[in-house]
Amino acid sequence: MELSAIRAELPVLERFAYLNAGTNGPLPRRTVAAMVASLARDLEEGRSSRLYFEAMLARRDELRGALARVIGARPEEVALTNSTTEGCNVVLNGLGIGEGDEVVTTDSEHPGLFGGLKASGADLRMVELRDLPAAETLGALDAAISDRTRLIALSHVSWLTGAVFPVDELTGRGIPLLVDGAQAAGAMPVDVHGLSCDFYTVSAQKWLLGPDVTGALYVRPDRVAEMRLAMPSYGSWDFEEGYTYKVREGAARFDPGWIPAASGIGLLESLAFAEEAGSERFDHARGQAQKLTSLLAERYDVITEPGQSTIVTWKAEGESTDVVLRLAEAGVIVRDLPGLGWVRASCGFWTSDEDLHRLVAALD
Repeated sequence: MELSAIRAELPVLERFAYLNAGTNGPLPRRTVAAMVASLARDLEEGRSSRLYFEAMLARRDELRGALARVIGARPEEVALTNSTTEGCNVVLNGLGIGEGDEVVTTDSEHPGLFGGLKASGADLRMVELRDLPAAETLGALDAAISDRTRLIALSHVSWLTGAVFPVDELTGRGIPLLVDGAQAAGAMPVDVHGLSCDFYTVSAQKWLLGPDVTGALYVRPDRVAEMRLAMPSYGSWDFEEGYTYKVREGAARFDPGWIPAASGIGLLESLAFAEEAGSERFDHARGQAQKLTSLLAERYDVITEPGQSTIVTWKAEGESTDVVLRLAEAGVIVRDLPGLGWVRASCGFWTSDEDLHRLVAALD
């Protein structure tokens, strides 16, 4: 799909250089239209009938398959969640991570992962990767792993610096690997089988351009039986005669709840839109990030190393919160990173050269 056609489907781009998919991606027209139509049906026909319920179950199967394709998984390996945070907590509670357990993680984790680790009471070996060159991250992680390590938990892509962490090099050690994929899924090609990770989370409202509170969790098949049902829901069970509860096969048993009908319908449209944009969308997004890195480096201290992901972070001149507000007034949407004095831009498959130059001009 041509860039002009992609941008025409994202109305926010008519007004703004939208560079904040790392928080929430721009919504496609078709996504909102489908959600509005779904809510209108609910308003006029109600939300309770046999046909309504059967359609919702069928949609969940369709959604599970569509999200599985995004990360190179099989549908039976995917649980439907409302966020990466929820997916992380399903894993941490399912594995029973707690006091006395050693977990290797990093100083670059989002609260969606780190919050659950902190609350678990586990012994955290926090590897300082934030200021470390990408080439040295694997060695630092290796040095932290010990015979006591029960879990390795880290991001695929840092939400702070855009660095791609070597998750594929941390497998094969007999230690479960939980990967926060919030800043990778939809932004770059992901193949969970190739990564050989045990768990992988997806936040669909970011790079997948889906509605709020939509996401997924990949669970490697041989880990399913190890996890207890810490957050069981209606979808966790196959009901037999007399409502005998039989736990579902595969990752679906870990579905923590329902995705609203309109949100599920909208997410299917967003995922279809991304697929229609073609696999070249990943190269475009990464190429735009490279261009922005070069443009900013002419004047600013860029935190993100060249050749990483689709996120570009740099040190603000002045208060980062003020910079973000000033850019918003100029029609450029980015975000600041609390407590660091950094500003972050997210380059997507919809990002144009004009967007990048508009950002730089507004900074100047």
